Parts: sequence; C-alpha cells; structure tokens
Amino acid sequence: MKAETKIYPWIVVAMLWGVALLNYMDRQMLSTMRESMMINITELESAANFGRLMAVFLWIYGLMSPVAGIIADRLNRKWLIVGSLFVWSAVTLLMGYSTNYNEIYLLRAIMGVSEALYIPAGLSLIADFHSDKTRSLAIGIHMTGLYTGQAIGGFGATIASLYSWQITFHWFGLIGIVYSLILILFLKDIPKPKAKLQSAAVTRNNRSPFKGIVLLLTSFSFWIILFYFAVPSLPGWATKNWLPTLFSSNLSIQMSQAGPLSTITIAVSSFVGVIAGGILSDKWIQKNIRGRIYTSAIGIALTIPSLFLLGMGSSLFTTVGGAACFGIGFGMFDANNMPILCQFVAAKYRATAYGLMNMTGVFAGALVTTLLGKSTDSGNLGYHFALMTVILFVALAAQLYFLHPQKVKIVGETEPKEVN
Repeated sequence: MKAETKIYPWIVVAMLWGVALLNYMDRQMLSTMRESMMINITELESAANFGRLMAVFLWIYGLMSPVAGIIADRLNRKWLIVGSLFVWSAVTLLMGYSTNYNEIYLLRAIMGVSEALYIPAGLSLIADFHSDKTRSLAIGIHMTGLYTGQAIGGFGATIASLYSWQITFHWFGLIGIVYSLILILFLKDIPKPKAKLQSAAVTRNNRSPFKGIVLLLTSFSFWIILFYFAVPSLPGWATKNWLPTLFSSNLSIQMSQAGPLSTITIAVSSFVGVIAGGILSDKWIQKNIRGRIYTSAIGIALTIPSLFLLGMGSSLFTTVGGAACFGIGFGMFDANNMPILCQFVAAKYRATAYGLMNMTGVFAGALVTTLLGKSTDSGNLGYHFALMTVILFVALAAQLYFLHPQKVKIVGETEPKEVN
C-alpha cells in the first residue's frame, strides 16, 4: 500500500502528461495549417483574419480560466479533466468538417472554453499529490507534455500537405476522444480523510465561489505574481502562434518545413529547461525559501537576449539559437509558476489562483497574437518580437524585489504558516 502511495503521484503525472500533450497539440496545429486551409477558406489569406482566429481562442480561454479554477477547487478534478479533454477533442474532430471561416471561428471559441477547464485542475492535482521535495520536477515533467504537443502540432502543415487539413483534424480529434475514455478507468482525485469529508463538503457548499478571488485580489504578493506571469506570456504566446511564420520569413523556407523546425526547437529546448529548472528549484528551496523564485528569474533572464536574436536574426544560427535559448529559459520559468504560487496561496485556493494567473497570461497572449497579425501584414514581425525584451526587464526586477514568501501571510490560511 505504501509503495502504491509513493508511485501513484508519478502515475498521475504520467497520465496528465498525455492530456497536456493533447491540449497543446490540438490548439497548436492550426498555427501551421493556414496555407493548406486558405485554399478552401479564403478569409484565411489575410494574416489579420488568421490572427483574430487564433486570438478568439485566447480571449475565451482567458475569460474561462478563473471560472475553471473555482470549479476545480469545488468539484472532482478527475471528471473535470476527462470532460474537458473529451469536448476539445470532439471540437478538433468537427473542425475537419468546417466549410467556412465562421464555423472555424465558432469551434475555436468552444475549444477555448473546454481547454481552459484543464490546466487549473491538472496543475492543482499534481501540486496536491507532490510535496516540496518533488513539486517543481513533477510540474516540470507535466509541462514537457505541453511542449511535446506543441512540437507534434507543428507537423500539422506537413500532414496536411501529404493528406488534407480535414483528415489531420479528424485523426487528432479521435486520439483525444479515445484517451479520455482511458482516463475514466485509471485517474483518481486525491483522497481526503474520511472523518473530514462531511465537514469539508458542508464548508465547500456554504463557501461563496468568489471568496477565494476576493482574498487573492487583496494580496499584494498575488498581484506581483499576476504581473510576473502575464509579461512573459507575451513572448510565450507569440512563439506558440507566430514562431512558424517568423521562421518561414527569416529563413525563406516553406511553412511545411518552418512549422516542424520551429516547434521542435522550442519543444526540445523547453524540455531541457523544465527538467533542469525543476531539479534546480527542488534542491535550491531546501536551502533557501526563495530558491524557486531565483530559478524562475534565471529562466526569464535567458529569454531576454533570445527574443532579440529571434527578432533581428536572419541566419539559421541566430534564429534556431534564439529559439533554443528562449525554450530553455521559458521552461525554467514555466516549471516554477505553480510551485511559487504554492508558497503564497493555501491548497484550497490554488486552482482559483492559477485560473486568475492563466487569465492574465492568456489575455496578454490574445493581445500580442492580434497585434503580431497586423505586424506580419506590415512586414515588422521580427522587430516587434525583439521589442518585447523591454517589458521583460521590468517583470524580472519586480519579481526579485517584491516576492518574499517568508515575510507574508499565506492567502487562505487563518494563521501564518508555511505551505508545502
């Protein structure tokens, strides 16, 4: 029984790794398939229209994220994860039957709702199953699923060129539907002590769903976390949605080549970043309570020169090198967001808190995705990539100056105490 208790938290990470892969694969493939799709859907010939299509997902995803967090803190996370995976996979399947821009736009919006329900539930479930000694590594391994999905999604254009964009959506959607049925059998929410179940249920039912949001938004530290999370999301979402286009432009290659090259570069380097960042953070925090914050700061520091290389470079070395450096840095940042949050927010409000963080990050992403669509049409995509380095300096300084977990009361705790 003890062995099962030790192993199952890692089984949860493994199962949710697959969900994370499908989460990003299904959303990412569209960013590389514009050229194939615009043959049938002529509105996509406009980069601005394509930017709006990518952005509607982000706006809906962002608006739903706090709601998803509240739901995840109150309901069974297993069924929330299974249900969201099933719905977004079904939407992916249906996108293969779309015949006009409005249908694609509507389905992309529905995907935003269903995918938003996953991340707060998934990350809070992993955080609850893992203690301080393994939390960053567990979150980091989960994040590699996102990057792997992003890389596989980069092959959307390649598969579409071999078969069709309709078939690509059909098969990717079917895979997710089958996996959601497998999760029903094996995924469990974290068990609660039986003696506390009844009182916990009463407390949960009587508690206002907005109490957590009010408590979080009255915490200065949480506002700093929101700002620090949102700013790197600008280049984070920019690379997810526009890096294939930037690679194609900078290197003068076809999208069927630029898509896999860009997404694989980011995925592999991010994989290195989250694993290295997770291990370093878990070890550093045993000696210094700000170890996670310092590890995350190193990651953001690495993304600053990489954005300049991506934006202003025109050779294979500068473009791929910049993307690799960005992936390592962003991976170190990504692996530590939820673990840092756990130092400031009690377990019962973590999903709500991450939902708010996700909303701010995604809104930043929606804004930059739309602006970069217009920037692409005007030929200034690389310049605006490089320009994002300025605000990253500000976010990095704010994080290092203001975030001191040992000096603040934990949101949601009646008495100050350290949270694992």
